[in-house]
Amino acid sequence: MNRKLYGLPVLVAAIMALALAGCGGGSSSSSSSGSAESASSGGGSYGSSGGEKEAVKAAPNAEEGTTFVSLGNVSGLGMVLVDSKGMTLYEFEKDKGTESTCYGKYEGFWPPLIAKGEPQPSNGADASLLGTTERKDGTMQVTYNGRPLYTFVEDTKPGEASGNNVDAFGAEWYALDKGGEQPSTGGSGGQASGGSSSSSSGGGGGAYGY
Repeated sequence: MNRKLYGLPVLVAAIMALALAGCGGGSSSSSSSGSAESASSGGGSYGSSGGEKEAVKAAPNAEEGTTFVSLGNVSGLGMVLVDSKGMTLYEFEKDKGTESTCYGKYEGFWPPLIAKGEPQPSNGADASLLGTTERKDGTMQVTYNGRPLYTFVEDTKPGEASGNNVDAFGAEWYALDKGGEQPSTGGSGGQASGGSSSSSSGGGGGAYGY
């Protein structure tokens, strides 16, 4: 009888030890599970953050169709305004402020730069000088320093400015620098006799005379 009494405390102690070990194991398992869940959650968070970072790096207003006005290097003129394709942009001295006077057959030789959404500056062009003006057909033409912008059909690739300093359709056409002014070094254009014009590269009179 006495042996059983002495053995009882030992048995109770053993049961308590097993119970404590079981609780500790559960806590460890729970902690591990929590850590794994936290790591999984953290991985998702990092992935999301990475996606946001990539979106921030994307060029602003780079969606298809955006009209850009940039600066491009043209031999003999230096850095002048160019469009999204790198083609030289011109002003028409006959225009009245932001109102274009280039319509009809004029447009066939000097296409207006039409805005698709808000025009955006690039490569050094001044955003504060960019704007738009409404044409008679309701389209919006890009302006720079208050002057409507045009390309020229005889320019076939970036770096050409065969329309600079040309007298056609009643006034001169000029490329523009970053400040929206005529370049200090102008290319040679001209006007053939009889009112028909010639470009600096074409050399032929009457091609687009009025």
